[in-house]
Amino acid sequence: MFEKIYACLLRLYPASFRGTYGEDALQLFRDRLREETGFLRRTRLWFDIFLDLAISLPCLHINAQPRLAAAPVANSVGAPIFQILEDEPLRPAALLSGCAITFAVIGLLAVSLHPTGTLHTPSAARADARSTARQALPRATPNEFAAANSVAHSRDRSVVISTLAPERQRVLDAVIADLKQHYFDPAIAQQTADALLAHQRRGDDPGATTDKNFAALLTTQMREISHDLHLEVIYMATSPPQSSRAEGRTPASLQKDNCSFEKVQILTQNIGYLKLDAFQDPSGCGRTAARAMASLNDVNALIFDLRDNRGGTAEMVSLISSYLFDHPEYLFDPRRVPAPRSWTSSPVPGSKLANKPVYILTSSTTISAAEQFTYNLKMLKRATIVGEVTAGCAHAGVFHRIDDHYGVAIPENRAVNPYGQADWEAVGVQPDIKVPAAAALDDALRQAQSQIQEHKGSVHRD
Repeated sequence: MFEKIYACLLRLYPASFRGTYGEDALQLFRDRLREETGFLRRTRLWFDIFLDLAISLPCLHINAQPRLAAAPVANSVGAPIFQILEDEPLRPAALLSGCAITFAVIGLLAVSLHPTGTLHTPSAARADARSTARQALPRATPNEFAAANSVAHSRDRSVVISTLAPERQRVLDAVIADLKQHYFDPAIAQQTADALLAHQRRGDDPGATTDKNFAALLTTQMREISHDLHLEVIYMATSPPQSSRAEGRTPASLQKDNCSFEKVQILTQNIGYLKLDAFQDPSGCGRTAARAMASLNDVNALIFDLRDNRGGTAEMVSLISSYLFDHPEYLFDPRRVPAPRSWTSSPVPGSKLANKPVYILTSSTTISAAEQFTYNLKMLKRATIVGEVTAGCAHAGVFHRIDDHYGVAIPENRAVNPYGQADWEAVGVQPDIKVPAAAALDDALRQAQSQIQEHKGSVHRD
């Protein structure tokens, strides 16, 4: 019954959104419904659902692109061509939102146009100020007036030159264009762009004496409006990557260091230990990962050492996580919206690790994809985290090159986080057992040995 109710609620979303994400959202609901039992947890589930409806529905309907019968599109040579699209009537939710906004605007206009008391209109206030100034200032001779006007003009021109230097103007224009084109929320993108232009007109950038300071200033100005820590203007003394993805390592170099699988060992009491320093791309390292996990298949417990892990790809995170479940699980990734690859490919044929205790060792330098792996296994209650708070870097922004030294990182997708707790951006993943990184392995071994002994004792009693 609950699933039917949620399916009906999904009908409130635009048809384009349902077609793209409807099945994924329904699968997420089924997973949470299966995991969250009891009155309080079910109440929290429905609270989260209705809160998301209240927040996301207006934005989705307002930002939905109208679908016309014929939409002109410019081809590569500039001549217009036409694509025939489906015609879709406005949904009731969109009409209600439009009516509410219309009444609000009419009310504000009525209040602003109604004269109250002895308030002056802006034009009257400016006229009074000009009149007072004329009475207070002494009369100037024509020569004095011309000299003063020349000085004022030169001052204004110096400000314009300092704030609109050609190089900085070009960078600012490119940042604004990329922001409007790629940011996932068009309304916030427009507000942020307007704020950047307002700062420029006021001359707020002369204090940025270096290119690096100018990039930091633009970053601060964007975040003041968007409140999005993933928005960033980046300056690099050396040339940045040609595209949004850095060039990957060659297969030969990956195999040379065993695809960052630093150690694969069996410790005391048959406890598996895997030290992984990066989540490399499975296209070049999938076989290495499969061999490592197969060698640990018969352990009593498993420890992942990510204290020196520098991140990597979400695909390798999903591949290794697949060994730890007996059914597909959704893995949250703040860098993309849900897709088929967001689920693990569990169960892995022949894997015996789905029910084995798992421990993850972390440090303050555990970052990016390593944090994604840690965060998801913690939220799914599949692993115990031992060590320090992680770096707190979700890396959700996609890099867009501006020139040989400037680029801008822009979040392009609104990811779906199914958990009640926020992701790790700026705060890191909190360990279940907080100890210095150097002591994390010893502490995890003690925890694993104790858990194995408890399991053996319960088996003997049975």
